[in-house]
Amino acid sequence: MLRIGLTGSIATGKSTILQAFADLGVPVFSSDEAVHALYRGEAVAPIERLFPGVARNGVIDRAELARRLVADPARLTEVEAIVHPLVRNQIVYFFKGAEGKGEPIAVADIPLLFEGGFEFGLDVVIVTTVDDATLRRRALQRPGMTVEKLEAILARQLPQAEKKRRATYVLDTAAPVEETRARIRALVDDLKSRPQGNR
Repeated sequence: MLRIGLTGSIATGKSTILQAFADLGVPVFSSDEAVHALYRGEAVAPIERLFPGVARNGVIDRAELARRLVADPARLTEVEAIVHPLVRNQIVYFFKGAEGKGEPIAVADIPLLFEGGFEFGLDVVIVTTVDDATLRRRALQRPGMTVEKLEAILARQLPQAEKKRRATYVLDTAAPVEETRARIRALVDDLKSRPQGNR
């Protein structure tokens, strides 16, 4: 089975690409969804210990947590030390599960793939990209996003040019959605046609 990692900077269309794979019947894993689930479950108690009062009714208040981290960015590493290993484990099990079912390919959305330094045994890396102006416009349209918060996020991510250099495939999501989805269909056909076990 081909293990595919999907990554890219904030607001470069990772969710759109992941959904396109899912619509074609490809098993997908969303790190963002995994974090949302952890903020309702396993990660609540340890994060509440770090930031008393950030949990509301047994769920991490993401907006409040973000506010505190913008005020003290150095503490983000403490949150990541809790969340990242849990998500990594889920990704490993996701790939094992998909392979066990005989799937030819599976895709995991891993936003900090390069920054995290964990390889996951990937065969293919897809990087989503857009021009900087589009990235900033999209990001600042998100609820709760501010220029300050966006700059803090971008400062911790590799530049888009470096991510593109490390990619197997680069997808510019500034193109019309149907054009992008057509590229994904062609890519899936190509990947599925590869001899299985060719890792």
